[in-house]
Formats: sequence, C-alpha cells, structure tokens
Amino acid sequence: MSDPLTKAEAAVTEAETNTVAVQLALAAVELAKAATSQKEASACQHQAAPAPQFHAKKWMVIGGTACVCSLAFALASIAIAIGACCATACLLVVRSMWRDFQRGR
Repeated sequence: MSDPLTKAEAAVTEAETNTVAVQLALAAVELAKAATSQKEASACQHQAAPAPQFHAKKWMVIGGTACVCSLAFALASIAIAIGACCATACLLVVRSMWRDFQRGR
C-alpha cells in the first residue's frame, strides 16, 4: 500500500513543481513584455528635438547679403539705363547721318 501512496505523493509534488515552473515562465514573459514597452516609451522621449535658438549672427549675415545683392541689382539697373540712353543717342545720330547721306549732303 505504501507503493501507490508514494507514487501519488510524487505525482502531486511533480504537479506542484510544474505549476510553479509554468507560473515562473509566464511571469518571465510578462516581465519581458514590460521591459520592451518601457524601452519603446523611453525611445519616444529621446526623439524630441530641442527648441531652436535665436542666432543674431545668422540674421546679420542674411541681412548683409540682402543689402549687397540689392545694391548690385541697383547698380546693374543704372548701368542698363545708361546703356539704353547711349544706344538711343547713337541711333539718333546714325539716323540723322543716314538722312543726310540720302539727301546728298
């Protein structure tokens, strides 16, 4: 009679051991899930970009470049206007000379 009793006790002990092992495995899986979710949450916090700062030097360079470009455009416009006036004067002189040539002077 003691043989079936020891077998039963061994089976109960084994069942208890298996239950604890299964519970430990499930706990390990839950722990791994929690660790993964914490990594994802912490990764999102580190991706935030810092607020841009105001740099006066940058805007001084932009302003200086704009001034130089506008002055260059103004001088080019003046040069074009002077050239147009000179071309008009030359055309008037050539036209006058052509008329005189045609009249036989």
